[in-house]
Amino acid sequence: MKLSILSILLLATLHCAPALADDYKTLEWLDLMPKSDLDALMNPPEALKQIQDGTPEDEMDIQSLSDLNIPADDPYQKALVSTKIIAKYNKMKVRIPGFVVPLEFDDDQVISAFFLVPYFGACIHQPAPPPNQMIYVTTSKGLKTEVLYEPFWIEGTIFTESKSMEIGLSAYSMSADKISPYTE
Repeated sequence: MKLSILSILLLATLHCAPALADDYKTLEWLDLMPKSDLDALMNPPEALKQIQDGTPEDEMDIQSLSDLNIPADDPYQKALVSTKIIAKYNKMKVRIPGFVVPLEFDDDQVISAFFLVPYFGACIHQPAPPPNQMIYVTTSKGLKTEVLYEPFWIEGTIFTESKSMEIGLSAYSMSADKISPYTE
């Protein structure tokens, strides 16, 4: 009896093994950022700590940071434009939620390439997220949506390849296999 149960479990495991290889690892946005960049962003320069949320100063773009006399080599400044990546994710099948910033689309408004970003309005409002918090996504199936303020789950293969476009720079690229509305 023990042998037949063990045999069934072994066969079930072998039968399921190919399906497990197709699983996607769910990532959070901070998984894509090296710890040194995260530490720098969590500890902004003193001049920024003095700015109150919601004030006009809180809406400054990256160029305005120079007005605060924050040196260009400050860790915070460097983290804002960092292209440092997490190499272990290269060529990994992943699943990550985010918002779509269309880059390429056809006459029917079917999107074939976009930046995936962690929050709504990124790239439209300045500053854009750090490059290691943006993913350049291509999809052969296309994405047709009327609402860009809704998040999506993107499943596909991620690459540690940067992509520069007029509105931003991403430190990661991704070939999407599946795009679906975000649900928790």
